[in-house]
Amino acid sequence: MAAAQVALLIAGSVLAVVPWRRIPGWAGPAILALVALLARVIPLRDARTAGHDLAGAVLFLLLAVPLAVLLDRSGFFTELAERIDGGRHLVAGLWVLAALVTIVFNLDAAVVLLTPLYVRIAQRHGEDPVVLGFIPALQAALASSVLPVSNLTNLIAADRLDLGTGSFITHLGLPSLASIAVGGVVFGRIARRPHAQPQAPAPTIPTTDDALRRGGALATGSIVVVWLLVGFVAGERLGVPAWVITAAALSGLIVRQRVLPWRQVPVHAAVLAAGLGVLATAAARHLPVDRMLSIAGIPGELATIGVVAIGANAINNLPALLVTLPGLGAHRERVWAVLLGANLGPTMWVTGALSTLLWQATMRRLGHPTSALRYARTAAAVGAPALAAAAATHVLVIVIGRI
Repeated sequence: MAAAQVALLIAGSVLAVVPWRRIPGWAGPAILALVALLARVIPLRDARTAGHDLAGAVLFLLLAVPLAVLLDRSGFFTELAERIDGGRHLVAGLWVLAALVTIVFNLDAAVVLLTPLYVRIAQRHGEDPVVLGFIPALQAALASSVLPVSNLTNLIAADRLDLGTGSFITHLGLPSLASIAVGGVVFGRIARRPHAQPQAPAPTIPTTDDALRRGGALATGSIVVVWLLVGFVAGERLGVPAWVITAAALSGLIVRQRVLPWRQVPVHAAVLAAGLGVLATAAARHLPVDRMLSIAGIPGELATIGVVAIGANAINNLPALLVTLPGLGAHRERVWAVLLGANLGPTMWVTGALSTLLWQATMRRLGHPTSALRYARTAAAVGAPALAAAAATHVLVIVIGRI
């Protein structure tokens, strides 16, 4: 039974990134988990455990993406990007914007909304759209450890171990800043290399009505961002889940815009998360996770980051996190190393996270298909030093905390 459950996790992870025949990647793991439950290869209690671990995180995901889409529809992200677009430091500005959107709205929303926008900006400036299009995908990993809401993995760990926003900022704020900064320096050098430049279309001259609409969009968006940030922090203290805060903001925008963005609800991502969650929960007890988490001191921290990062790229970061959750009950202090490995590790390979798979599909839809090899060449050059910088900063934070 143990071997079968581990094999099911491996098979589900493969199906998630390499769809079999006519079965889409999002459905494969869910079908496999359902069949295993019906055949009693996986006990029902594992499904209940997975549901408990994933419920809050998936609810937030289902609400956060439509919220960001409505903000984008109002012109909020376009207005922010155009203000950056007019400056001298275009790449740096877009890099910072992608980091902020990832931190506040989560990595999937950043990829969905910013990738098309950055491609348009690249075309307007005669730059390679794939180069600027890389920014949301990279920041979806590098900037996704700052807040619990920044990444599905964070929310799952926060719910299981009762971790708050303050704890995330204290333990992962500086490592995230280091990864964003180092990644930005490396990517800036890559962006300055000569690339094939498409013909730039004629710039659009905004009208007075456009300016007024965008000014209103910026005001509305700023109110929503403040509401979310204050709500996430205050909600923790009052016992209000992040998805409730997000639902309130979404409801306000639905009333204001008179649009119900039901097509934008990421149901496929939720089904995929549920399927992988059941498979990973069943396999977790049979993997030597506790042995890794038991390695003492700084070597243990670094080993955890490295092993989880490798696991995230091998089987996707969501199951890589889920298989460590049972062991984290006895090694609670190791959760920050696990999250760094699970969040930053997938920077380097396109199948390492759901967000990068979503980015690849978005680039294909925009007419700029990007192979896994091209992604790896750029992402590994940026992600490896960024992960090293984050790991070094994490160790430094631990050492300073012991003084």
